[in-house]
Amino acid sequence: MFLWFASLIILLPAIVLSIWAQTKVTKTFKRYSQVRSSINLTGSKLARMLLDANGLYDIKIERIPGQLTDHYDPRSKVVRLSDVTYSGNSIASLGVVAHEIGHAVQHSHHYVPLVIRDAIVPTANIGSSLSWIIFFLGLIFYSPFLMQFGIILFSFFVIFTLVTLPVELDASHRALIMLRNVMAMPEGEVVMARKVLSAAAMTYVASVAMAALQLLRMILISGMFRR
Repeated sequence: MFLWFASLIILLPAIVLSIWAQTKVTKTFKRYSQVRSSINLTGSKLARMLLDANGLYDIKIERIPGQLTDHYDPRSKVVRLSDVTYSGNSIASLGVVAHEIGHAVQHSHHYVPLVIRDAIVPTANIGSSLSWIIFFLGLIFYSPFLMQFGIILFSFFVIFTLVTLPVELDASHRALIMLRNVMAMPEGEVVMARKVLSAAAMTYVASVAMAALQLLRMILISGMFRR
């Protein structure tokens, strides 16, 4: 059991990165949520215009509570916007809205990394929830088989986080293109929107780092256990 707790130090870099990324995205969003855009549209109206510009007339827009709870639901074909982004006109709000529309466009174009990510979601969910339990049972009962099975399950979650990163980066890239080309947002405002989306992307980088180091931790514990 000493090995179990001692190995936690492996996660320290990812923990530091996660805290930094979350702090950065919070500060960046707060900063640019106070800067109004010259585009005289609320987030909900911008969402409708961008959806229509991409021929996605059947996708609805809904308002949901919370902050930064915005997401696109492909099964219901609904873009859900939080209170701040739905009615807001700030650079931060419009950047987030365009990012979610980017996800809707990805689904309509069957963007390959997104298709792969959606395909492994069930296995990744199982891996994230059960892998450590199975691995820990293997450690308790001295079962290399259970430990290896736990590692394999968690590997699917790691793959999920890896594939999620390009999906999010591409959605942000599409968002900036739409703001610049479709909405004719001034370049200075596009630069600010990029800062918001880049800060958000760092949280996904942190997730990849955490998942990868968790997997490394499992492998190291398993290797030492066999000695």
